Amino acid sequence: MNLTDIKYAYFLGIGGIGMSAIARYFNSIGISVSGYDKTPSPLTEELIKEGISITFEDSVNSLPNFITAYTAETLLIYTPAIPKDHQQFNYLISKGLSIYKRSEVLGMISQHAFCIAVAGTHGKTTTSTWIAHLLNECGINFTAFLGGISANYNTNYLHKIDGRSPFADKPIVVLEADEFDRSFHRLNPDIAIITAIDPDHLDIYENEEAFREAFGIFATKIKSGGTLIYHHSLTEHWPENLTCIPYGTNAKEPKAMSCSNVKAENGHFTFDLNGHFKYGETKSIQHLKSGLPGFHNIENATAASTACLLLPGVEPEMLRTGISTYRGAKRRFEYIINTETHVVIDDYAHHPEELNAIIGSVRALYPNRTITGIFQPHLFSRTRDFGDAFANSLDQLDYPILLDIYPARELPIPGIDGQWLLDKMKNPNKQLLSNDALLELINQTKPSLLLILGAGDIDRLVPKIKTMYHGI
Repeated sequence: MNLTDIKYAYFLGIGGIGMSAIARYFNSIGISVSGYDKTPSPLTEELIKEGISITFEDSVNSLPNFITAYTAETLLIYTPAIPKDHQQFNYLISKGLSIYKRSEVLGMISQHAFCIAVAGTHGKTTTSTWIAHLLNECGINFTAFLGGISANYNTNYLHKIDGRSPFADKPIVVLEADEFDRSFHRLNPDIAIITAIDPDHLDIYENEEAFREAFGIFATKIKSGGTLIYHHSLTEHWPENLTCIPYGTNAKEPKAMSCSNVKAENGHFTFDLNGHFKYGETKSIQHLKSGLPGFHNIENATAASTACLLLPGVEPEMLRTGISTYRGAKRRFEYIINTETHVVIDDYAHHPEELNAIIGSVRALYPNRTITGIFQPHLFSRTRDFGDAFANSLDQLDYPILLDIYPARELPIPGIDGQWLLDKMKNPNKQLLSNDALLELINQTKPSLLLILGAGDIDRLVPKIKTMYHGI
């Protein structure tokens, strides 16, 4: 489909974080946008304020008239999270209409742009949002489709037009390359980042080997002569037609970009950035202060900086302000409460390695504090596949609290539940609580250092917990 012919766009699942960014893009360029979502949310409320029409009723009658009246000028987009029995989806299919996945539409939008795509099991949203912030601070024009709400700009869609354009014939597009459902195979970036290939989504991929192979295929989608920036721990054989740049903590490989001298100081992380900037002589930017805590986030900053330094007009020292003023994305090491006596951090961590990263970083920041952590497992299949690893990660907390598994798109798996995971844990202070019991416990104890972790609907508890800490 040629996007220049589109006058209308209808989204099935418009309230999703990725879908809403594309909806905002089309709305900003004058296309009439509307869509369906299951339930209202703060994000759908924002979309409605921006002039986008949304229905929460899954019925054929609630479909807009333009779908049948102007079929050739209408783009239909759906999220894989839409259930198979969805009435609107099945009606559109029965009419023989073409419905595109979110990833396909991102591929259309970025096809003729200079595309920077961030892939990896962890860190996609933080790294892509950091790239967007660095470009903004460096005065570079770009469009970004983000997988989270930027804390700096309070949106998941950014479009800067008042700066410089390094490529006269191509706009810069920054986006996430999502491995779920092999979506990233529909992209052809100029610069790609792969942050990690820790197995995940084994409900989609047959095994770890197939999961890793998918990232190898993604690397072949990078435009010939393009650049792959990859974490130096990865041992894959990358395509020979690319410039390949490893990055990471104390990376020693030729042409590597390394973060070194990483320290946690007074609630902040500092580091030095070393490497072959623009393939010239080895240089170092010393004592950079990260606006986002965490050892893993220093590596995310390194990857983001490497991508930006490849662009004409971006010089190393220009990155210092953007690194220090970056505030992250919502639910990525997000401080909910941060006082001398109490700290509450909300994070999207839903994989054992992500739990290890944030718990380890919090330990470094607050070495003498007792850490209470609430974790809501996401997906029955992920909990089953990584049960032992989850247990080991959660045992690092002083007081781990489990909620029941959030099913998302799945039906229950017999024998796999919160109690099953709790039984695997060895921490003597472990608990499995209902939402109500959890809130009562937090209200009574008000832990001095509390982590709220998970990718389900645990974020809905955050405002209630925040209220409990008011006045402390």
